Amino acid sequence: MMNPWRLRLLSQLHTLGTVRAVAQAANLSPSSVSQQLAVLEAETHTRLLERTGRRIRLTSAGLILAHRARAILDHMDGVEEELRGFADEPAGLVRLGAFQSAIHSMAVPAVTRLAREHPRLDVQLLELEPHESMPALRVGDADVIITTTDFDELPLGPDLDLVPLGTDPIVLVVPPGHPAAGRGTADLAACADEPWAFDIPQSYMANLALRLCRRSGFEPRVVCRFSNYMMTLQHVEAGLSIALLPGLAVDHRYRVLTRELATPQTRTITAAIRRGSPQRAAVRAVLDVLRDRPQAPPPPGRS
Repeated sequence: MMNPWRLRLLSQLHTLGTVRAVAQAANLSPSSVSQQLAVLEAETHTRLLERTGRRIRLTSAGLILAHRARAILDHMDGVEEELRGFADEPAGLVRLGAFQSAIHSMAVPAVTRLAREHPRLDVQLLELEPHESMPALRVGDADVIITTTDFDELPLGPDLDLVPLGTDPIVLVVPPGHPAAGRGTADLAACADEPWAFDIPQSYMANLALRLCRRSGFEPRVVCRFSNYMMTLQHVEAGLSIALLPGLAVDHRYRVLTRELATPQTRTITAAIRRGSPQRAAVRAVLDVLRDRPQAPPPPGRS
């Protein structure tokens, strides 16, 4: 009998690439992960791993089992739910991953409504940026994610089912009284000498902002990097920088102004689930509420 927990470790190794990364994700030591994978080899009577230098990689048999493991685990989740009598009434745990600006605008309202309409449903909310949420979904650490189809560095593939949720404009955010706070659209080239607030390196918004600035003919002078949009807005409000942010990220409590870009840029927001997994009533309920959300108000000061 194959142990489901060890199958999950093998699936994570296939997605994350290294034993150390699997250990971090599973909150184990690398030696414990290696030991459990060795036990899985004994359980299957098959060589699943091979060492190349310092790295461990999957054999052909290991790759086959890793691909099948995700479907096996999803099927087991579905069977467990049916046995508990939860097939019709949404119940049990659903792990919902969402990027930062979707937490307060989309995820929290959805979880609030679900708690009211389906009291037997337990939604665990995880803050995960696109570069984190897609791997988490693929290895089974999340059941539903709110992400974007526009993250070129980590595209959504045919192994995922997508549920469109809407679009969100990218806007220039400036403090009141800033020269770029006038009417009309913003020409980024006119902001070439400004101090910029950026997201952390390799995140979706950091990469997008850098591309947009370079497309306008300049290398931005980045004076700060924050992983929290509230800190970015506070920095801009203080007159210390300007920023490019998604419209959903602009909190009305901060005294900042936004301008649409002369060359409009939007991101497509979508929910995603693993393709081929049994679509539990609980997961369907989460997707239905996300689709049925009211439209967010426009960012402050748009002209």
